[in-house]
Amino acid sequence: MNKLEYSTPDDTPEEILVYDRKVKQLGVGKSGKVGIIDLELQDDGDGKTVVTKQFSQVPLQVQRALYPETSIPGMAYLYIISPSGGILQGDRYRTDISLKNNAICHMTTQGATRIYSMNSNSASQIINISLDENCYLEYIPDQIIPFKNSRYYQKINLNIHENATLVYSEILTPGRVAMGESFEYDICYLRTCCFNHEKKIRFIENTKVEPKKQRLNGFGILGDYTIFGTVYILTRKVKTGQLEEEINQNIENKNFVSIGTSLLPHDSGIVIRVLGNETEKISKVIFKILEISRKKILNKTFSKIRKN
Repeated sequence: MNKLEYSTPDDTPEEILVYDRKVKQLGVGKSGKVGIIDLELQDDGDGKTVVTKQFSQVPLQVQRALYPETSIPGMAYLYIISPSGGILQGDRYRTDISLKNNAICHMTTQGATRIYSMNSNSASQIINISLDENCYLEYIPDQIIPFKNSRYYQKINLNIHENATLVYSEILTPGRVAMGESFEYDICYLRTCCFNHEKKIRFIENTKVEPKKQRLNGFGILGDYTIFGTVYILTRKVKTGQLEEEINQNIENKNFVSIGTSLLPHDSGIVIRVLGNETEKISKVIFKILEISRKKILNKTFSKIRKN
């Protein structure tokens, strides 16, 4: 396959399709508007995870694999980058990540996902993650920052073998707070669908935030907080109930951050919510969760080496 194409999902929400209007600048599908990453990783037989297939199309790129983790020398660290600096109206991104043959990997982004202001269309991103048996992936991107009047749809498709492990996180901020913007975007719709290796549903979750239509500071939504993070831990390598208990014991709810945990159906994983008002503090909690999970699942330490 020389080139991948981005296709609009059949289940794109009507709340997003309502913004499907012609872009006066570069239109949908034009050169520079479709970002593609197609990535496959495998163990090379000597305990080192290597990239066995790689394709990228600007404005998405991926740097070469690095191996900075002293506790797991064979673990590949990959960084997704974008020379455009942010996502514009009419942009369509797609990332396919596949791990096979006992691969272990940590992936992140070069920085925050910035969703620029829009006046005629929306932006969307699809991320497809597939893990074969005994593979392990940590996908920990930086925060999403929706600018004023932006519209963003993100769909995460997870196909995770029940004997593999995925630790996935996302953080949604209220916008460019330093510029005086807070919850001034039109919509941010985050959808996550997870299946096992037999194509059976593990969970489906939708998060729709429309600040101009919702009262976000109400009880049961955000309350006194403005930023929320989510962590999914999908694994059968350990008893998830014990892992959940360890996370709760080691991460305290303090006045600047609140967390809550829930077991996924059939004890196949854990979902964790983190609420706060500072991105840095929520990220710190997510790293702590990652540290606990890696130690419990791989019996290895996490050095927090990510970016210089």
